[in-house]
Amino acid sequence: MPAPALLTLIVGDEELLVDRAVAAVVAAVRDADPEVDVHDLVPSQVGMSTLVEVTSPSLFGDRRVVVLRSAQDLTKDLAATVTDYLKDPADDVNLVLTHAGGNKGKALLQAAVKAGAHRVDCKGPGKPAERVAFVKGEFSQAGRQITHDAAQALVDSVGSELREIAAACTQLIADTEGRVDAEAVARYHSGKAEASGFTVADRAVEGRLPEALEQLRWSLAVGTAPVLINSALAGAVRGVAVAAQPPRGVSEAELAKRAKVPPWKLRTLRQQARGWSPAGITRAMAVVAETDALIKGAGRDPEYALERAVIEIARARGRR
Repeated sequence: MPAPALLTLIVGDEELLVDRAVAAVVAAVRDADPEVDVHDLVPSQVGMSTLVEVTSPSLFGDRRVVVLRSAQDLTKDLAATVTDYLKDPADDVNLVLTHAGGNKGKALLQAAVKAGAHRVDCKGPGKPAERVAFVKGEFSQAGRQITHDAAQALVDSVGSELREIAAACTQLIADTEGRVDAEAVARYHSGKAEASGFTVADRAVEGRLPEALEQLRWSLAVGTAPVLINSALAGAVRGVAVAAQPPRGVSEAELAKRAKVPPWKLRTLRQQARGWSPAGITRAMAVVAETDALIKGAGRDPEYALERAVIEIARARGRR
């Protein structure tokens, strides 16, 4: 296996693919040095002193991986400091920059490219056929097979959110044996979909706190990754936000696209949106963002962060 690049640039706004690309770099560095120290930072955690500290050469030669997420959101001064660093990177630091790929912060992206960073593009599947291909790829990587009809049924049932599709694939692989067909997918979604964080999210936005907490503890107990549960929470809150305040003149198809759900799920979203105020939705969105940061490195206990998020979201439902 080739040595990981000192500079890696991960470009794209598909969070699941970005997270996987970051994890691949960290795993590659850990393979070479199991004792490597990893700093996974979002812009709100990055100050000038922190940036200098984590990127300065170690007196003891200890290797570090420094992940700067959402580099396009760094302040002008911090972006300039990173740009200067790219010109002469430390040889014991593997720097990973993630960038959404738009015009914001484009100068830093271009500086990373100019510095010879290894670029990884993380463009998510935008078309239904691409999402079906993604499902097939998930099964193939697990050494399993799924029929085209079954992959299509899975995408139709779950929607367009890539994390939710990946979570459904993971749990369907765990809950079945052999080649998966459309009948197996139908059975899964009639009785085993609760194995994911989707039910946690649904109960939370419906304000059914005891049930949401029960489902959360069960999901964590069976090994559902915290980041997938929070992604489900984010999707549920986003869906409620779209359904609660639909813009005038927007078609059902466009509303479903904005909520990132199949059109048939809009009815459920409208029911869940009852009782939500703009203030409550704003609070729930803030909670999801805070929890995302805590799970990805800002906190020490992802399970506690999720429990707090579920409580706060359920309480936000009646907020005025």
